[in-house]
Amino acid sequence: WWNLYSYSDDKLSCPIWPQEKEFGGPHWTFGQKTYDFVDDKTLVIANGKELGTFDIEAKTFSPFVTPFTSFSKVSYANGLVCFIGAAFDFPPTIATYSLLSQKKCESIRCSISTDLSKFQGYLSIPETIKYPTANNRYAFANYYPPTNKDYDGKKDACIGLAKPPLLVKIHGGPTSCARSQLQFGIQYWTSRGFAVADVNYGGSTGFGTEYRNRLRSSDYKSPGSWGIVDVQDCCAMAEYLVKEGKVHPKRLAITGGSAGGYTTLACLCFRDVFTVGASYYGVGDLEALARDTHKFESRYLDGLIGRYPQDKAVYVERSPLHSVDNLNVPMILFQGLEDKVVPPKQAESMYDAVKRKGLPVALVEFEGEGHGFRIAKNIRTALDGEYTFYCTVFGIKCANEEKITYTIANYKPANTLRPYFSLALAAKCVVGIAAAAILSSTFLRTRNNNK
Repeated sequence: WWNLYSYSDDKLSCPIWPQEKEFGGPHWTFGQKTYDFVDDKTLVIANGKELGTFDIEAKTFSPFVTPFTSFSKVSYANGLVCFIGAAFDFPPTIATYSLLSQKKCESIRCSISTDLSKFQGYLSIPETIKYPTANNRYAFANYYPPTNKDYDGKKDACIGLAKPPLLVKIHGGPTSCARSQLQFGIQYWTSRGFAVADVNYGGSTGFGTEYRNRLRSSDYKSPGSWGIVDVQDCCAMAEYLVKEGKVHPKRLAITGGSAGGYTTLACLCFRDVFTVGASYYGVGDLEALARDTHKFESRYLDGLIGRYPQDKAVYVERSPLHSVDNLNVPMILFQGLEDKVVPPKQAESMYDAVKRKGLPVALVEFEGEGHGFRIAKNIRTALDGEYTFYCTVFGIKCANEEKITYTIANYKPANTLRPYFSLALAAKCVVGIAAAAILSSTFLRTRNNNK
């Protein structure tokens, strides 16, 4: 585990406080700080889901009373601990905790200005699930059930749709992690009747060294396991929820961005589990990524896939672009035209290959966006576009079809669409607007898929 150690007299000691918890995050993330010194004998530490002071000599931890369950950017000065805190019902917030007599936690600035009380009854509470996966291992996910106070799934769902559609969400990195803090990008789906599983596949941080290294080559000579372990764990999550009777077995979607986009495409091309998928600036061609990516990650794939070009065959074998013949389901691709990490050519090549096969596919490109969307109008357009695409594939009516401007290549409309819930209800699903409200807006360019 990533514990804290002391270093003195040119020697590294044992952990100052051995815990089966992580005190850090993936090291490609800049500006991390999970602890600070109060004095020579006292630390303030973010310890898993707690924040508190640690007495180095007594080896005792004293947690603070706060409304948060996730902590980052920890600093101390003049009696105040400053940090960013969040919880499943509280968005990331700059906050302080006084170590003086009042022992008070105070929120300084929230990442959104919207009144959160309007969302009561619409917020889904996540449940951490440990589930079986390949090779007698276990993986983890945060499961969010559909939640909408105006909607009763058992009473209002039409015949055959008593169980909700599932959206399996894949984080990037691929060594990042899914956190159980308020994310309007997830609540958008659960308030509209979808179940969401935010997966921490093998290779994610937060679960110890063995788990974190499941994607890595053990010696940088044999191939790594990106495109294998993550795919197994994400497919196993969907299969587990189907087996548990929580979701509809024929309405399984998968989505992810960047490295999560790669895993999404790999799941769709290498396995026959999901019904539909959405890739955000995802990698379809691993060779192209190894050749064209930015300097900071120029040798990142050596441990995740293999050395290039020595292990070229592995790169080709695990590239979804070269396995489109195995693809049997529709997909939609979202791409920023200013992306320097995963260049637009990746999405364009994947789109062209799927279109040639004759499967329903759409590509939506955004001017002024790089690797990760920042502009409010584009974020909302992408969410609505993804939602409508799934509803179209699942045969579900949705409320915002008139807002979508892209074309689905190779799509032949069915005669009827069976409603999952009413248009009136969908119009009440306001969660998600706040996430876009904190940003500005820009111009959207969509590709004409008929050309």
